[in-house]
Amino acid sequence: MPTIAIVGAGPGLGLSIARRFGREGFAVALLSRNQTTLDGLAAQLAQDGITAAGFAADVLDRPSLVDALTRAETQLGPIDVLEYSPAPAGRQNALNPIVEALDVTVESIQPEIEYYVYGAVTAVQHVLPGMIERGTGTLLVTTGASSALVFPRMGNVGLATAGLRNWVLALNAALADKGVYAAHVPLATFIGRGGPETQPDTIAEIYWELYTKRDQAERLYSTL
Repeated sequence: MPTIAIVGAGPGLGLSIARRFGREGFAVALLSRNQTTLDGLAAQLAQDGITAAGFAADVLDRPSLVDALTRAETQLGPIDVLEYSPAPAGRQNALNPIVEALDVTVESIQPEIEYYVYGAVTAVQHVLPGMIERGTGTLLVTTGASSALVFPRMGNVGLATAGLRNWVLALNAALADKGVYAAHVPLATFIGRGGPETQPDTIAEIYWELYTKRDQAERLYSTL
């Protein structure tokens, strides 16, 4: 049974991606900070006949992320698909605000780099050697639209996620002859707040299409 690990799993898009892959026979490793939430999501998936388990980790605590991925592999087997999409909800506050392009400072960009870039690099570099050795694997990295489009009001976030985007596109090229596929998914939508095109189940189809077709280094999804 193949395994997908979803870093940043929640009750919205993460759960929909889990269901989409689970319906195709994947076991699902759910990673986020709250074990109670993860256990609830795993229970929902179990009701659908999907093998799933939660592993608490914080992307800002890199050893905890590595430990969670290791435990997931021990319980569910090698990770065949890594989907990385930690949600920023609750991070942007008075101590860690979104900063406009003209006001970006080293201090305002550093937390975003640690959150988006360092977490992604940690997760990818943990699973990538095994994927290369097996000659197969998929890396799907999700960011907001400011990684690929111009949003001056998202100065510090866009700067960090654009760097992550560039790395994923470079991985796509570098891994082309190794059987491993990497793709970036920038989302320009308010998930769940609108018509059918904004619903998590609709968006989750993108990830399955990327996994099966392997024909795009990037898939921008916009409803704005």
